[in-house]
Amino acid sequence: MAAVETPREVKAQAKYVKSSARKARLVADAIRDRSVAEARTILAFTQKDVARDFEKVLKSAVSNAEANHGLDGDTLVLAAVYADEGPTLKRFRPRARGRAGRIFKRTCHITIKLVPVAVAPARPSKQAAVPATTEEAPHGGGSAPTSAKPKRQKKEAVA
Repeated sequence: MAAVETPREVKAQAKYVKSSARKARLVADAIRDRSVAEARTILAFTQKDVARDFEKVLKSAVSNAEANHGLDGDTLVLAAVYADEGPTLKRFRPRARGRAGRIFKRTCHITIKLVPVAVAPARPSKQAAVPATTEEAPHGGGSAPTSAKPKRQKKEAVA
């Protein structure tokens, strides 16, 4: 029986990054399922501060792949990119009339997993849902769509 080889997966992680996980997920969604070159370009032009942290983690993951697994950094794809919540630092700020307001300084853990292109998951195309020609989707003259609601019937007046 032949042994099934699992794809090589390279991982890099940054912990306790000074950004909320919610803000970091916006950047993570922008680079998920992209090639390394595309992700670097997107991160270079992203205006969020946490994009710099993603760049560092991506650079570390590519270095791990080249040094430890002998993979070519240009042929890698970001298979998984996520930002989990880290611990929250609780601080207080003075407010009016001797009160204190709570401040939450949130942190996150950024993880990037790379795989070679041959084993990368297929990315769904957005153009597949749009019909290519007008023959497939007629614009006029046809019958009403089947998803339309039926019209309400008026009640007859009883005399």
